[in-house]
Formats: sequence, structure tokens, C-alpha cells
Amino acid sequence: MGNWMKTTVLLAVLTGLLLWVGEMLGGQQGMVLALVFAGVMNFVAYFFSDKIALAMHRAKPVDEASAPQLYAAVAELAQRAHIPMPRLYMIPEAQPNAFATGRNPQHAAVAVTEGLLRTMDREELKGVLAHELTHVLNRDILISSIAATIAGALAMVARMAGYAMMFAGRGDRDDRGGGLGGLFFIIVAPIAALLIQLAISRSREFGADEGGAKLAGNPMGLSSALRKLGAYTQRVPMQTAQPTTAHMMIANPFSGGGITSLFATHPPMEKRIARLDAMVGRM
Repeated sequence: MGNWMKTTVLLAVLTGLLLWVGEMLGGQQGMVLALVFAGVMNFVAYFFSDKIALAMHRAKPVDEASAPQLYAAVAELAQRAHIPMPRLYMIPEAQPNAFATGRNPQHAAVAVTEGLLRTMDREELKGVLAHELTHVLNRDILISSIAATIAGALAMVARMAGYAMMFAGRGDRDDRGGGLGGLFFIIVAPIAALLIQLAISRSREFGADEGGAKLAGNPMGLSSALRKLGAYTQRVPMQTAQPTTAHMMIANPFSGGGITSLFATHPPMEKRIARLDAMVGRM
């Protein structure tokens, strides 16, 4: 199944889960309220995600004079992708990593760590930057915001249902899908929504790898970069790493934290590398 098709199916399943839980718990009005509230929150995050993420990582703007290697590589890829030159930022971190943000190509920003420029050669750097620009081209910030809105609304519906069960009488709980059945939905549904949201994130990473390899014109550059990133993120911590922005990075900055693959924001590095290596023959 292609990455876009997989993302579409996962979003449909996530939406269906929200509607199903709302119907089972009998709280359609609460479900709509939660959806609107979550939508407003993520709407704000969507439009200000670039400023928030850059500030959280203490990123500083750079230009052609201060970062000529970075500027030249991004300018070449942006021209090849037919998008405006994004704003460039440097993160004062030793761990090699990078992320792109911005709601569309006209408002895009690319941030890289100082460690990335020190550890990558020209082809590897181009592969990483092409991966990030593909996220912008694919509107992945928008897709992530939609997934977060639905998952957040579902979590709020479950929480409201939990409060209702706590304060309602025994008869109400029994009549409105309460008891063990209601408890099941309250506990399991938000976990299921989180797992689907993370699966969407992993799918978008595969898509950015494939698109980035094509944009750079050399899958081996990105493949080699991922090998280095996988090794360095295990050994070099990122001081400004945040769980809320980990999914934006090209490599999970918490790779050495023992998080299970089920709850990972990124696909296993070896799978990403294997897919890129398989592209070499096709290209």
C-alpha cells in the first residue's frame, strides 16, 4: 500500500473511531464540542507551529553569509522542487538532526543542528534537506494537525464520559453504555487513537524518505545520512529535545530512550535505510 493511501486509510479509521465512540457513549453533543475545541487548539498550533518549534529549540536565523554550505544546498533543492526559498535556522546542538516546519511552501522554515553540518558530507546533507523539504511539499504539518485534532477530540470525549460515569447514577451508567463497556471505550479508545496517530507519523516519514531521495537525485546520500543519524542519536543527547516536537525531526532525538516501536514517532531506522537502498536499482 502506498504511503498516501495508507495515510488516508488511517485518517479514515481514526475518524470512524471517534464517531463510533461518540455514538456508543451517547454523547454526540459532547463529541462535537470536543472536536471543535480540539480543532481550535490545533488550528492555532498549525498557524504558529513554526514559531513555537523554533523557539523551543533556541534556533537562530542564518543566511548565505553565515551558513554558505547550508544555504547553497537548500537553494538548489528549493529551485528543483519549484518552491520559494525557505527560511533557514541553526540549532546550537551537537546531535545531528533537522526538521522543517511551516503550513505551506510559502511559510516554510528549515532548521538544522550544528552537529548535522559537522557530521554530514555534501550528498548526505542534501539528502537530509531534501527529506525535510518533501515534508513541506507533502503538507505533512497539515496532515499531522488533522490527526492530532481527531485524536485529541477522542481523548476529550473519553475523559468527559469518564466524568459522567463518575457522577451519574447507577441507572444512567447502565442505560447509556456505561459499566464495563463504557470503561472499555474510555480506556482503550484514546490509546487506539494515539497508536493510529503515531502510525500516520511513521507513514509520513517513509513518504518523506522516498520523496527526498527523488528530489536529491541520490537515494544513497539520504541512506548514508540515516546510518550516521541512527548512530549519533544513540550516543549524543539533544538538550533541547521535546516530546512534542520529536515527530518533526528526521531522526527521533530520544532513540536511545528504550521507547517501544509501537509507540515510536519514526519507523525503525533499518527499515528506512532498506527502503532507500532498494530505490537505487529502480532509479
